[in-house]
Amino acid sequence: MLQAIRPILKNAMLRLASLWRQRYESGMSKNKIHRIALTGGPGAGKTTAADLVRREIGEKIIVVPEAATMIFAGGFPRSNDVESKKATQETIYHIQKNLEMVQAKRFPNRTLLCDRGTLDSTIYWPHTIDDFMKTVGTSIEKELQRYDAVIFFESAAVRKQSVIEDGNPYRNETIEEAAKLDADLKAIWSQHPNFHFIPNDQSFLKKVTAAIHCILDMIDS
Repeated sequence: MLQAIRPILKNAMLRLASLWRQRYESGMSKNKIHRIALTGGPGAGKTTAADLVRREIGEKIIVVPEAATMIFAGGFPRSNDVESKKATQETIYHIQKNLEMVQAKRFPNRTLLCDRGTLDSTIYWPHTIDDFMKTVGTSIEKELQRYDAVIFFESAAVRKQSVIEDGNPYRNETIEEAAKLDADLKAIWSQHPNFHFIPNDQSFLKKVTAAIHCILDMIDS
């Protein structure tokens, strides 16, 4: 009799262990910070900061590069007519999503630090935010949910400092334009429940240090 029920008991125990493991892993995944959007207006120092954060924190994170810089560096044309602006931002949005997907697949055990997020395209869209969402088939709520946290770097333009000299050759905004873009971005991203604002400072090192501490607090908790 015991010999007959032993396989049944063994299978039941294996199923029970599998169920508890699934519940444990599910609970862990809910708490883990998988994806962080590092955003802010032009001239905030996001790209430089992302590289310094990666060097300091190491293999716990992986940087998702900025889609806009990638396509413009590759020769994607820039034009000020409405249809060209729409085509450009649609392209950036989809490339950003796919870059995040590729990095997530390549490095499943690391936290993604995204140099800008998918909602950044909304402030460059020539029409309303609702029109952008309808065009690409999404919503603000859905895009916010893509990220577990948002770190917002305030632009140097807010203090009337030039954004042309930030090392990005594809930057073409005036100080006034950059400050306006910064404010518009903050209004959108601050809706995220895990939003962290890092103000502009005369010392860029202080901004980077604040970002490092912020990220470490999230991924080590």
